[in-house]
Amino acid sequence: MTERGAEPGPDGELRCPWGNAPDMTAYHDTEWGRPVRDDRGLFERVSLEAFQSGLSWAVILRKREGFRAAFAGFDPAVVAGFGEDDRARLLGDAGIVRNRAKIDATIANARAYLALDEPFGELLWSFAPDVHPAPRTLADVPAVTPESTALAKALKKRGFRFVGPTTAYALMQATGMVDDHLADCVVRQG
Repeated sequence: MTERGAEPGPDGELRCPWGNAPDMTAYHDTEWGRPVRDDRGLFERVSLEAFQSGLSWAVILRKREGFRAAFAGFDPAVVAGFGEDDRARLLGDAGIVRNRAKIDATIANARAYLALDEPFGELLWSFAPDVHPAPRTLADVPAVTPESTALAKALKKRGFRFVGPTTAYALMQATGMVDDHLADCVVRQG
């Protein structure tokens, strides 16, 4: 990680450095770090974070609408019913990341979601830390925390795949369970 702090964007506003990239500003300013509590929105984020593993988030963001179309709007009940024809369709869909293991994980995760005996959002948010200090630089932003490690373990125990501690922390960031906007970022919530 780098010691870079918030930097001025083309509009003069201080942002997390990655949020000044032309294809990232809207996502940075309006979505990343904002609380997501609805189960379907959370299932979409779990799925996209799994697909992002090993790739740039910008790639996933550019293909997001393709993912939504390919995975029935991330409706877990529909995705859980996907079979071999659907797998073949997904592997041939250039609008998404065509990775068999990640496609299979998304289908398995939909099935695990449906088997939960508690609301998905309650499960995920139960791992949000009570206190999370504002990072001053990118170097202050962790890749893994004790909470993300515990969340990954809990999801795996319930049958979820592609949800290691780093992916779980990225999920926590994306859904506002933690606010890792830098302290001087215009979007920081407090």
